[in-house]
Amino acid sequence: MIRRTFLAASTAVMMAGAAFAMSDDDKAMDIVDVAVDAGSFGTLVAAVQAAGLVETLKSEGPFTVFAPTDEAFAALPAGTVEDLLKPENKDKLTAILTYHVIPAKVMSGDLSNGMEAATVQGSSVKIMTEGGVTVDGATVTAADIEASNGVIHVIDTVILPTM
Repeated sequence: MIRRTFLAASTAVMMAGAAFAMSDDDKAMDIVDVAVDAGSFGTLVAAVQAAGLVETLKSEGPFTVFAPTDEAFAALPAGTVEDLLKPENKDKLTAILTYHVIPAKVMSGDLSNGMEAATVQGSSVKIMTEGGVTVDGATVTAADIEASNGVIHVIDTVILPTM
């Protein structure tokens, strides 16, 4: 369930990014800035802060982030997000968040059906392109939202690594 929620949030991030055109000033915004500016990733941003990953995602990169929206996080079982945000669960939260990040810039045109992509967490996600793009079963709802240090693809579910 957490996996689906994270994916949903990622999808929403993608959709939110596609909803607005970037000006030249916006292109200087990093992945974190783009997520904050979109307004639909408050839970994702709070989780990134709690995990201590803000500076990493503001660094040069490049990164590809499969970003779940607030709605994706809200679809998780009651209490899941609050539990993950506790300091004693920082390692688990970090593993989940880094499972949504690929240490390269991967645009939608770079994807192929059945592709495996290594994540920062260490596991791989499976990308399917037939009948729409999915990442570990989460549907990409908006793609190719560019930031100065990579790209965001919004997904409709939170995806979870095998732990």
